[in-house]
Amino acid sequence: MGRSPLWTAIRDHISEEIGRGHYAPGDRLPTETQLADRFGVNRHTVRRALADLAEAGTVHARRGAGVFVRHRPTAYPLGRRVRFHQNLTAAGRVPERRILHLETRAPDADEAAALRLDQGAQVHVYEGLSLADGTPIALARSVFPAARFPRMLDALRENHSITAAFAVHGLPDYTRASTEITAKPATPTLAAQLHLPAGAAILRTVAINVDAGGQPVEFGRTWFAGDRVALTLGSEGL
Repeated sequence: MGRSPLWTAIRDHISEEIGRGHYAPGDRLPTETQLADRFGVNRHTVRRALADLAEAGTVHARRGAGVFVRHRPTAYPLGRRVRFHQNLTAAGRVPERRILHLETRAPDADEAAALRLDQGAQVHVYEGLSLADGTPIALARSVFPAARFPRMLDALRENHSITAAFAVHGLPDYTRASTEITAKPATPTLAAQLHLPAGAAILRTVAINVDAGGQPVEFGRTWFAGDRVALTLGSEGL
């Protein structure tokens, strides 16, 4: 390790291994004891090296679980046209969507107001998990007016794409009318679904999408893992 302080040499060695892909984002590093044995030092020296890596944002510790390589935040533009697959592909990531729940039901007050629904109307509900390179980045719930999009659930089951499901119903394009962003701690349920520690930072968006005539077609809530996504506002605005 030359004449450098032991802990800095260990830090640089671990950082280099992470950079080379020996440990991928989300991977747990060896324990302090294992690293101490590997480098022939005491645990205090290893702890100092890991602390410096954490301060630099390379790793993070989870109490009782260990030290993990941080996920590289995915750039996720929010503009008038927000498309999940396009956003992730443009960021060089592999997009994937998993359906968690589909149903048709009566809307709650917020959903009815956002979609401008008459009393007694029904909505189709989609809940899904969004992943980048196999890592969960967001949990989403979207609500659609059932009368206008009667085959929405079947279309979503077939291709897992909201854009394609709209196209099935003769809607080739839609835009974002509004987006509200709020920071919140992850509930135990959200944390489990996104593979996060309870209380981790979550970015929640509440959005309304409309057709060319300004009629609402989708009311959505999305909960993003705060350390895995960088929400950006595009030049086209919201």
